[in-house]
Amino acid sequence: MKAARSSLTPADPSRPGLRERKKIKTREAIRGATYGLIREQGYEATTVEQIAERAEVSPSTVFRYFPTKEDIVLTDEYDEPLLAELTARPVDEPWLDSVRYVMRRAIGLAVTEQPDVTLLRARLMAEVPAVRSRMTESLSATGRLLARAIAARTGLDPDGLEVRVCTMALVSGLLEASHYWAEHGHTDDLTDLFDRALDVVEHGLPTAKSRGGGPRT
Repeated sequence: MKAARSSLTPADPSRPGLRERKKIKTREAIRGATYGLIREQGYEATTVEQIAERAEVSPSTVFRYFPTKEDIVLTDEYDEPLLAELTARPVDEPWLDSVRYVMRRAIGLAVTEQPDVTLLRARLMAEVPAVRSRMTESLSATGRLLARAIAARTGLDPDGLEVRVCTMALVSGLLEASHYWAEHGHTDDLTDLFDRALDVVEHGLPTAKSRGGGPRT
């Protein structure tokens, strides 16, 4: 995902050095080449060799930055900035409220800065088994990042069972919201879907009455 000028980006307040900026530029070039080729000819037909040629790097460079083709589609520069944004929320704010705030901002950036990429990534996660499988594998890394923030807020052990279960329930719920969005033709509001996923994590399954707009029990 293209870095946007926001507190969620890796640019400010501590701007990366020249070497890191070059790395980010190379990663973005590889991603851009990949997305362009996939739009033109589909995911399966797109090879690492083609990606390397379009990005003007070697295939070995592609693999140095991204172990698999699926990683090119799934990864971006936002994990650490999102963690920093989450950690910076008020200490007395319920942590799920903090997550809602950060996710709403992240979704807003995604759908306004690069809507085409956001749609493509969601579609590939829903339609391509290899991408979906790799996303499931990568959830553990995302969960560890989130667990650090939860542990800092709650004082609990980031590797404790309770934090791990809660964290993975959260990231899995957000993933399913993204799949749902893609499977239903991107017609729903993505922020609303993420809010509903967080509601399930926080409150459990709604009753039939609450699904229709009534109060939760």
